[in-house]
Amino acid sequence: MKSMNDEAYKVTVAKDLEDLIPAFLRNRSKELETLKVALAAADFEQLRQLGHRMKGVGNSYGFAHVSVLGQEIEDGALSGDRASLESHIAQYGDYLSKVQIAFE
Repeated sequence: MKSMNDEAYKVTVAKDLEDLIPAFLRNRSKELETLKVALAAADFEQLRQLGHRMKGVGNSYGFAHVSVLGQEIEDGALSGDRASLESHIAQYGDYLSKVQIAFE
């Protein structure tokens, strides 16, 4: 599994979104748990829906990597690729634990 470069962990968010980011990140952490539960249950339809939502919400807040992983999760769910899903969900957890946010 290729490791992400450090740039992927650095996010610059518009200053006017600063108040929304703590809730945004809490929601992403809940989403991560939901992804893990859905994967354990082999609920590919829920995984697909979650990946699709991640794709939309990531870019709208400036978290492009969330959108990239959302696309990968959606694709993995559509093809039923458990190994890919496990890998991308693990990457998402790693990303959420290390992401660094700057406001400007």
